[in-house]
Amino acid sequence: MNVVAINTSPRVNWNTDRIVKEAAKGAASAGADIQYFDLYRLKNVSGCVSCFGCKRPPHEGHCVKQDDLTAVLEAIREADGVIIGTPNYLGQPSAGFMQLFERLCYQNITYCKEDKRYVWGKTPFLFIMTSNFGEEAYKKGPYAHMMRNICGRLSVAIGPLEVFIVGDTLQVADYSQFNWTLFDAEAKKNRHETVFPEEMKKAFRLGAELVSGNWLATHRLATPDDPII
Repeated sequence: MNVVAINTSPRVNWNTDRIVKEAAKGAASAGADIQYFDLYRLKNVSGCVSCFGCKRPPHEGHCVKQDDLTAVLEAIREADGVIIGTPNYLGQPSAGFMQLFERLCYQNITYCKEDKRYVWGKTPFLFIMTSNFGEEAYKKGPYAHMMRNICGRLSVAIGPLEVFIVGDTLQVADYSQFNWTLFDAEAKKNRHETVFPEEMKKAFRLGAELVSGNWLATHRLATPDDPII
């Protein structure tokens, strides 16, 4: 199996990057070959440019813009499993994620009443979001709405997904460099030392489950009747 793992955080070897890589290690432990992309290390990338090339023959359903993101889109299309991680910035995924999200999802829209999508995704997919706020913030309100929109569209474009929220993350190694009064630096550090390792273990387990063969049996496929299509 071929699993594509994508870090859409600008920070290397920090929360999102580490969690995505650990999930990829889990998939590799189950026999998968891993193709890893670090979007912020790509030099020539943009979001959708609204050229509508993906709606014209012979390229229906395929983004025609050529840049460094083209290889990422093709890798997702050919993958047997997908892992994507993003931090939450200002209540939204990162700008790098949104570029990928636009290009990935828009190419699949037909604008036809009969068949609304060129392809309904069936590829097992793990979506990871790291966040300064805890997981409780995602159960209702604006964060819950944001996740329903993002995950609904991703489940159609890629396939049945599992969401893993890694909340209350450590933002910086040394809080004393900043005049921040909103955070308890010691509590953040303690959580990072005690809870984050357990979240790394969970990421590894989810990565292994992604390629176990049981994902489709336990995760629902999107359908044309889903409200977010």
